[in-house]
Amino acid sequence: MIKKLLHTRMRVNDLERTVKFYEEALGLTVSSRHTSPRGAQLAFLRTPNSDEEIEICQLPNSPSVQVQADLMHLAFEVADLTAFTAQLVKKGYKLSDGPTSTSSGSMIAFIDAPEGYEVELIQRAKK
Repeated sequence: MIKKLLHTRMRVNDLERTVKFYEEALGLTVSSRHTSPRGAQLAFLRTPNSDEEIEICQLPNSPSVQVQADLMHLAFEVADLTAFTAQLVKKGYKLSDGPTSTSSGSMIAFIDAPEGYEVELIQRAKK
């Protein structure tokens, strides 16, 4: 029986650039770094209020990562999308889509991480 989700791996071309994006733009923190038995450089990113981590992997001597449009995305809840977006802009990042109101009353927006992985930002509707 599965107990819980531990992490999701995303392979990237430039580990340091990607880690910097997640730290600066989203406020994630690196919980650990190491080299795998296959020689991959790994960084595990911790998300506030979550047990699950994001594993960022740069595999030497492998084909370049080319993310297809709308292949996958990570979604993060934010308390105030307008304020969060303003902070992104101050840091030099811009949204790739949105903000958009959903039929449920939530607001969503997207920002692209390095290699084109999408990150969805969600402000849930007030109940």
